[in-house]
Amino acid sequence: MGIEINKDNIAELIKNAFLNHEIKVYYQPKFNAVNCRIQGAEALARWQMSDGVMISPGMFVPLLEELGLIVELDWYMFEETCRFISSELKANRKMVTISANFSRLHAKEPQFAKKLSETADKFGVPRKYLEVEITESALALEGVDIIDFVSSIKDAGFAISIDDFGSGLSSLNFVKDVPATELKIDKSLLSHNCENEKERIVLEAIFEFAHRLNMTTVAEGVETKEQLGFLRTCGCELIQGFLFAKPMPEDDFRNALLEAVEIKETDDILIAQSSATATQLLMNAVFEAFPLVIMSNLTRNSFYMMAYDNFSTRSCPSTGIYTELIVHGASTMYPDDQKLFSDTFDINDQIAAYERGERTRRVITRQLGDDGIYRRIETTNYYMKNPNSDDILAVTLSRAVE
Repeated sequence: MGIEINKDNIAELIKNAFLNHEIKVYYQPKFNAVNCRIQGAEALARWQMSDGVMISPGMFVPLLEELGLIVELDWYMFEETCRFISSELKANRKMVTISANFSRLHAKEPQFAKKLSETADKFGVPRKYLEVEITESALALEGVDIIDFVSSIKDAGFAISIDDFGSGLSSLNFVKDVPATELKIDKSLLSHNCENEKERIVLEAIFEFAHRLNMTTVAEGVETKEQLGFLRTCGCELIQGFLFAKPMPEDDFRNALLEAVEIKETDDILIAQSSATATQLLMNAVFEAFPLVIMSNLTRNSFYMMAYDNFSTRSCPSTGIYTELIVHGASTMYPDDQKLFSDTFDINDQIAAYERGERTRRVITRQLGDDGIYRRIETTNYYMKNPNSDDILAVTLSRAVE
């Protein structure tokens, strides 16, 4: 390459690169981990100079980040991505959600979410085709309320992905609080080809908490079938890496979508399907039928909630003391049903009933919803012993009935 890129000249070079459209958008597909079909993609920057020389992102992105010029590159990439999606939709061609990377510096950018919306609207791109990726390092940026920042993006209608999770000092507290929809597992966590026991334990834990937080999981840098096999056992939804496809120019990505590219597997899909994935599907089915699911330890007088979606009232505490939960629940019932509810789920009576051989307990009461309307609610407790102790556990399933 004839021109050396450094701190002194990169500002001028990148400006000319924008004007001359030397910065190209390459798309790396995200594949469904089970059927191996393209389900999304990530937009990545490639710099092809006028003489045809391709400059690696590793040569210019760190410089742009250091000098604060990465912001201009991010917006350029987002516009080009919107332009591509718009043209494909106008031509009635297949399209998937494409994620655009944004540096942590954008967290300090005024009206960031508004600019996202204005750009998408300028090209007429529906929000469902766009996802904002922010690195985990942005979650610890000083002087920024990152929760408000991410919330503003979500409120504007965009999906949000936490990128490079596990590459640095990951904060589980932030991941818990920010309203992100996707968690991308950094390729560094796959460095031992998923053959190291500690590596597997860490990955299993990450996927477990991500699924409990209702976040879609993506594994980056997947290069071997051993990695794919293990990730399937963890219930990983999306796979990205050279095993499936490298980042590709616009025309190749368009053709991949048109051809509905599918990676052929020699393994039977039912064999490849993991028990963890099957468990997740089962839990999803339970939550669909019973929007309120509570796990309780009657012996220790404690509980925590697993699901609370689309229920009549959302005032129930998510965790705490079981007897206080029953008092709270009774207070939301129709006056004539309050004693019935309290007596049915009296903690001491339930423990005694279990010892007598009772394994289920069911009651229908009328509960006041958040909208001020009483609805008939069926509440069923299923009892069992903790396999690791003598504690008596209860699984509570609740739903509205006609």
